[in-house]
Amino acid sequence: MASDCFPPFIAAQLNYLVHQSALGVKVENVWSGSKSYPGVLDRFTLLIPYCLDYIKWDVLYNAEFPLCAPDVIFGPEDEHFHPFRSRSKEGGNVMQGAKNSLSDWNHKDPSRLSALIQELRDEYMAYQRRRAGEVDDDRLTFEISTIMSREGIEMHMSSGLEKPQEVKFAVPLVDININKMVRGCPWRYLQKIHLQVVYPVGKKYVSAASAPRLKLVCTPELKALFSVDEVKLPSWVDGMCMAEYLPHLEESLQGQIMEAVALIDTRRHFIEALAPVFGRPVEADPVFCRKATVLVASGIFTFLVHLFIPTQFPRQQPALMLQSSQHFNSQGAPIKSLLLTDYPWSPRWEVSQMAERILEFLVDESLNFKRYCNEAQLQT
Repeated sequence: MASDCFPPFIAAQLNYLVHQSALGVKVENVWSGSKSYPGVLDRFTLLIPYCLDYIKWDVLYNAEFPLCAPDVIFGPEDEHFHPFRSRSKEGGNVMQGAKNSLSDWNHKDPSRLSALIQELRDEYMAYQRRRAGEVDDDRLTFEISTIMSREGIEMHMSSGLEKPQEVKFAVPLVDININKMVRGCPWRYLQKIHLQVVYPVGKKYVSAASAPRLKLVCTPELKALFSVDEVKLPSWVDGMCMAEYLPHLEESLQGQIMEAVALIDTRRHFIEALAPVFGRPVEADPVFCRKATVLVASGIFTFLVHLFIPTQFPRQQPALMLQSSQHFNSQGAPIKSLLLTDYPWSPRWEVSQMAERILEFLVDESLNFKRYCNEAQLQT
């Protein structure tokens, strides 16, 4: 994103939105809408996280009047979304009397665009809740009534000619601060786990309706500690509703998160056990203890060993990658091996024995790796 091609006030607001707000907004496209200043950018498409997906909104400033508030164009599927309005008693729309981010626009405040997008997103969330609540589906109506009291739930109603009508829920799980559980936590934002629940829309209540589509979703950074892909979801019993299902899932998740945090120390002890066998590691991940690198010598042949330690260690063994310090390819990059996992391993061994057995494996493997490096270098 070439922010220097935007007028200064617009650039300041866009940079604040992308780099300092907690919304997690991305910029997909930028362009100029000015005929007088075609090289000056004043319009862009935002990808705004919502309901475990993204919504696209176009933000249109005017390069000829950069002090004015922008227009925001919503997606074609949201033609009935009219923010900053309230419903009258007769069902029509009337403008709200309260001020909003557009009514008191201040071009000198770099946080104004961020405040506007946050306010519009809040309006959009309320709009989608109304849409879901108006669906003529007894089961959905019941589900919504039982979970509305949970904080942070997002809903999205989708329909169209080419896809079936359905309502998607994003339900935040486990009311614990995972960030505070990890020493030296590098995460800028609070890590969260959501359950995505997707219901097809029907018109009749069925006592033994099929289970909705379920999927666990977490923030990408959390995967360094805990992978939701490895979580087996509890079974959805016939006739069950979300209010019954969620407590069982949250109890199971909380236990697995506590175990994942405890396993950091297990991995740390393993990395510490490498030092007496290999010498002090060249580098190691100090927070999650997922990576370590040691220097190994076989005669005059020296190479690095990168250890990639899985979250399920010691049930799953580390993957090893060897990197020569003496052989390079035609691009000048050091020659590396493929990932190696076929070596003796038992999760019941002491960490000191694990390190010793890895060294024993490397003594033999170093000959194969040296031969591989020599052949690869001859081919360059």
